[in-house]
Amino acid sequence: MQSGFEVVVLGSLEWSPLRRERKARPSFCHPAGKATCLLRAGVTMSTRLPMRPPGSVPAVLLGFRPAPALTGALCLRQNLGSSSPGKKQSKENTITINCVTFPHPDTMPEQQLLKPTEWSYCDYFWADKKDPQGNGTVAGFELLLQKQLKGKQMQKEMSEFIRERIKIEEEYAKNLAKLSQNSLAAQEEGSLGEAWAQVKKSLADEAEVHLKFSAKLHSEVEKPLMNFRENFKKDMKKCDHHIADLRKQLASRYAAVEKARKALTERQRDLEMKTQQLEIKLSNKTEEDIKKARRKSTQAGDDLMRCVDLYNQAQSKWFEEMVTTTLELERLEVERVEMIRQHLCQYTQLRHETDMFNQSTVEPVDQLLRKVDPAKDRELWVREHKTGNIRPVDMEI
Repeated sequence: MQSGFEVVVLGSLEWSPLRRERKARPSFCHPAGKATCLLRAGVTMSTRLPMRPPGSVPAVLLGFRPAPALTGALCLRQNLGSSSPGKKQSKENTITINCVTFPHPDTMPEQQLLKPTEWSYCDYFWADKKDPQGNGTVAGFELLLQKQLKGKQMQKEMSEFIRERIKIEEEYAKNLAKLSQNSLAAQEEGSLGEAWAQVKKSLADEAEVHLKFSAKLHSEVEKPLMNFRENFKKDMKKCDHHIADLRKQLASRYAAVEKARKALTERQRDLEMKTQQLEIKLSNKTEEDIKKARRKSTQAGDDLMRCVDLYNQAQSKWFEEMVTTTLELERLEVERVEMIRQHLCQYTQLRHETDMFNQSTVEPVDQLLRKVDPAKDRELWVREHKTGNIRPVDMEI
């Protein structure tokens, strides 16, 4: 997490090595392979360079490069005197935010998404976002990691939910089995008594069905959800450290660029002052001092170009790792969602099976209930318990 937004627009620098012409040197590549050359002779030119290999970036992204870095930072031109305050500066092409260089909003070229129409992670998380809970910022990659960890937590909570469902099933089965042993209405007789006995037996059968259901829920739903990616948090931590280290390196390179830029400005100022002294002949040593100042100014320019090159290399490495890693996080998220979907489908399948088995436990009850015959029951009961079929008659005198 960064400590607040730091927005720096790198201005053009006037570097005046007093007509000392040198060969142009390319410093970095644009996304399309365009190199900006820094000219000691006092002009800025562009030339086409071949694309360099994409490194670890997936094949689907071949040809895509990071946003141009520090295009406007080094417009090095020969200047015999101090730059005129009224001279119109060229419009900046880049803007640096929290040590990451982006195209300037006013001159931003159109950028094609790396994976158009897919809303891919690798296209939408390059900038930092203001932290709603503080004054700092949250890196786009950090947001992706938070989503991954949240997904892991949601997966764990789903597993806990299924575990509670299992406990309910087990308790329900236990209570059904206990109720099936209850002696209430055990003395009911006849076909109705048989049906009633089957009702109680069906409770025991249903209890067995629910016990099997709870066991399958544990082995086929809860356990896989709980054990999926056991080391996920450790893996994400390693991933976080890797990208964070690259970002820190980028910040360090940017600090070096700023330091070199400041040093070049100071050397230019010193050279300019000595040039003015020569013009008014304030010192006999001024010409020798100018040569020395010119060498220092030239060295400062070399240092600045070297720092910019190292910065661009660091940003390119960060870019490639960001693309590769965000695509991997995207794949992991798809895999997680698909895994949970499959196991929830297994849950519903088990529920359907349980309903079918429960239905089978009441089918014998239905069959016996259809056979209940009050008249037959009465006959059976009378045969067993009759006391005589001779009816009383009137008394005779």
